[in-house]
Amino acid sequence: MKIQATRISVPVDDATLCLHRFRRADGRGPAVLMLHGMMSNGRVFYSRSGKGLAPWLAERGYDVFVADLRGKGNSLPRIDRHARHGQSEMIGVDLPALHAAVLHHAQASQVHWVSHSWGGVVMNSCLLRYPDLIAQVASVVHFAAKRSVKVRNMQRRIEIDLMWNGVLKRVTRWVGYLPARQLRIGSDNETRKTRRQIQAWVQADRWVDDEDGFDYGRAAQHLKLPPTLYLAAIDDPCRGNPEDVKRFRAESGPHFSRVHVLSKRSGAMHDYDHVSIVTHPDAGRDQFKLAEAWMQGRHDAVSEKG
Repeated sequence: MKIQATRISVPVDDATLCLHRFRRADGRGPAVLMLHGMMSNGRVFYSRSGKGLAPWLAERGYDVFVADLRGKGNSLPRIDRHARHGQSEMIGVDLPALHAAVLHHAQASQVHWVSHSWGGVVMNSCLLRYPDLIAQVASVVHFAAKRSVKVRNMQRRIEIDLMWNGVLKRVTRWVGYLPARQLRIGSDNETRKTRRQIQAWVQADRWVDDEDGFDYGRAAQHLKLPPTLYLAAIDDPCRGNPEDVKRFRAESGPHFSRVHVLSKRSGAMHDYDHVSIVTHPDAGRDQFKLAEAWMQGRHDAVSEKG
């Protein structure tokens, strides 16, 4: 069945966000909103050749909307030294606007949320800050989502301590934004504010907003998030280490959830890493099926592993 791919513009503040919509020509099924991580854009969920999680779900009848966050992908304006937005705007403005646009265009009352990497932090934070949205989210699937990095290994020392907290902090201060695309360390750039806010959360024990003091960790103890599947990759030493993924699940409060670590030992086809967990050619025969089962409410088909 042919998949239709279209774009939807979502205005916010002085910017325009982009939603890439994938659906079959013969109708509309359950709506899905996908959110990428940092130094990334929506292309992590689809390729020009029609591969990836978004087309895979669309072929199975889902109405899939892939977001480009502010200044990323096809969202405008592009990030430069004049950009002042950051993580606060992603949580408080952009994601609620994207969610509302999906409800409108899909003519739906509920949406399934899917994330990769830091997109999962943005999603859980948004639901905890705006609990009225919880009833509108049918389920959540996070691929390699973590909020803080507590694991200690050589990769963490290189990627987090040396590069993210050291070299890239200085480069960002000098350039005025983080030129991840030009440095070939990511597919898209980040604002100075975003880099600073992410660094603060990665290092902090408490999950608290640095602008208004909103305590997400405290809110999580009094709210119940939608059914959430936390998928982790065994070969992901620091950007989504399974132990940090488990920690993120725990600090998100008491909610129905599973953590499933993908590895050959646990029955997966490969020992996936931080990127291949959503981009590997075999993902459609492996973790994508787990994600679909979760969205269909077949929770018993997804075991707690890892």
